[in-house]
Amino acid sequence: INAEYMGLFNNAAQHFNHSFYWKCLTPNGSSMPDSMKEALSKSFGSVEAFQSEFSKSALANFGSGWTWLASQDGKLVIVNTSNAEVALKDGLKPILTCDVWEHAYYVDFLNRRDSYLESFWKIVDWEAVSANL
Repeated sequence: INAEYMGLFNNAAQHFNHSFYWKCLTPNGSSMPDSMKEALSKSFGSVEAFQSEFSKSALANFGSGWTWLASQDGKLVIVNTSNAEVALKDGLKPILTCDVWEHAYYVDFLNRRDSYLESFWKIVDWEAVSANL
C-alpha cells in the first residue's frame, strides 16, 4: 500500500474489521448450525479442536490485531493480522474474527486475554458466521 494512502487504508480497514466483528456476535450467542459443525470438523478435526486452535492463535497474536477464521482455496484456515490489516488483503474470505486489540477486553478483563477469549465463545452468533461460509 502506497504510504500516501496508509492513513486512509488504516481507517477503512478498521471500519471493516470492527463492522465484521460485531456482525459475528450476539448478546446470548447462538447454537451452531450443522453445516458449520461439519465444515469445522472437516478442517480441524472437531469444533473443540477448532476453538482450541483459534484461541491459541489469538493468544499468540502479539500486540494489537485480529484473529480470523477464513476460507482459502475452499479450505478453512486460522490467520492472525496485526493492527489494521484485513484478511481480504491476502485474498482470504473472512468467516469469523476476534478483536484482540486491548480495547476490546481491557475494561472487563484487564490484561487477561485468555479470559476474554473464553467469554468470546459464549457470544458468537453462529447463524451469522455460518452465512459467511
